[in-house]
Amino acid sequence: MVAKKNPRREIWGYVPAVVSPFNAAGDLMIDRFAEVVQWHLDRGADGICVAGDNGEAWSLDAEDRKQLAETAVGVANRTAHITMGVSATTARQTITNAAIAAEAGVDSLMITPQSYVMKASHGEILRRYKAINKAVPLPILLYNSPRRTGGVNIDIDTLGTLCDALPVIGIKESSRDFFHQSHVIRHFAQRISVLIGPGHYVFPGLALGATGFLATGAEFLGDAVRRIQPLAAVKPSDEARDLHHALTAVYETLMSIGTWPAAVKAGLNMIGVPAGVPREPVEPLSTRDSRKLQGVLDKLGLLGGATKKRASQ
Repeated sequence: MVAKKNPRREIWGYVPAVVSPFNAAGDLMIDRFAEVVQWHLDRGADGICVAGDNGEAWSLDAEDRKQLAETAVGVANRTAHITMGVSATTARQTITNAAIAAEAGVDSLMITPQSYVMKASHGEILRRYKAINKAVPLPILLYNSPRRTGGVNIDIDTLGTLCDALPVIGIKESSRDFFHQSHVIRHFAQRISVLIGPGHYVFPGLALGATGFLATGAEFLGDAVRRIQPLAAVKPSDEARDLHHALTAVYETLMSIGTWPAAVKAGLNMIGVPAGVPREPVEPLSTRDSRKLQGVLDKLGLLGGATKKRASQ
């Protein structure tokens, strides 16, 4: 992995978006969450993303957010960068979420452009981020995922403006447009951390110069996740190609079944990580989809070393 410098101020390498374990009644299992965070750190995570899409951020109330942030910060104990998703449609609600995260001691705030309204001008995006940063002046990890924000995209010009005006330390680039991803890496990788989102773009993105990856699927690759970044930096070997294809297969399967993040929670439970079940309105995977996911993981040899499956609570 990339040599560590200052985990409190920088974000790089492998940064998993961790799940928020709930029981069948929809209650947050905070002890299980601590286990999940530690599990990722033990497997080489350079940072932790709390309350992202995998963390079912849309379902979290203020107390949930407080407990998750404080627990992640406590478990990491300043050895890894903790970023927390705080996005909401309005700047006002995002500021409320950001204040909770800041009080808990996270290192940065992961923030998308405004969602739901389906459209935002360059000026509207800039004013939103400025208002949030003025109220809660923590480093910002931009999160660009147009499919999560109704098509609102952080284009190259807007990204440059945001970097000029605000304490931006990185961007989680999750657009499905690899032309756009390539331009972001080319123009900004020497200035901020560029973290690749989609699993099937991780190897080509790192090979082009991205700083790391905040991608779902890597957590299923076991200790091999530590090898992704160094392998991607050199001419692809058989091992690199195999890991790329495994990561792509896992990611493609996770994205094709259930309602997110039901699939990633089911998969984590299959490999022995206490992920719990999704919170309403998301339902657990169907039996058919569970079998499909289990079949893919088994075919790739990713279930053999799993600890005894923990029953959902």
